[in-house]
Amino acid sequence: MSTSLTIAIAEPSAIIRGGLETILKRLPGFRLQVVEIASPEMLQETLRTHKPDVLIINPTLPGCYSLFQIKEDANCMDMKCVALLYAAADPFLLRAYDEQISVYDSPEELRHKLNQLVITVGDTDNDEQQTLSTREKEILICVVKGMTNREIADQLCLSTHTVVTHRRNIARKLQVHSVSGLTVYAIVNKLVELNDIKL
Repeated sequence: MSTSLTIAIAEPSAIIRGGLETILKRLPGFRLQVVEIASPEMLQETLRTHKPDVLIINPTLPGCYSLFQIKEDANCMDMKCVALLYAAADPFLLRAYDEQISVYDSPEELRHKLNQLVITVGDTDNDEQQTLSTREKEILICVVKGMTNREIADQLCLSTHTVVTHRRNIARKLQVHSVSGLTVYAIVNKLVELNDIKL
């Protein structure tokens, strides 16, 4: 059975966009609709129109701002974002991305990474408990340690608004809406020790 996905590729080079689209469309197990975005000016309008499941974006696309801002402006908060890399990049700058692909990745590597993303795209309510992102786990740990949204934002170099959005996503994925419930989850899943928690 094939998985249907809409993928947007935001990359200024027509050769790279076209080549990536050709490879993606040949991957077994997927039915893909691919949308090309050639410039920053086209980004928001294209995302708002097509509402892609996955955005593959060159992190150096001129004029780009934060991924959170891109998702919010396009009203695509659940869209997965993948960094398209030509060379090694600063891991700190890539922390906001759900995945990264290189222009040197083989079709098999691309298929594997896309499969990993699909687990968290669309209808995955049953699996979502296992799919907290690394960032969500970091925020969950801060929450159960008694930190405020502002303190979490400062520690993780995020905006308070981003922290609030992550907290909403954590509550939705885990179906847990109280700090005490999140604390139990964090202890059971060995994310924190009892002595880390402010009682």
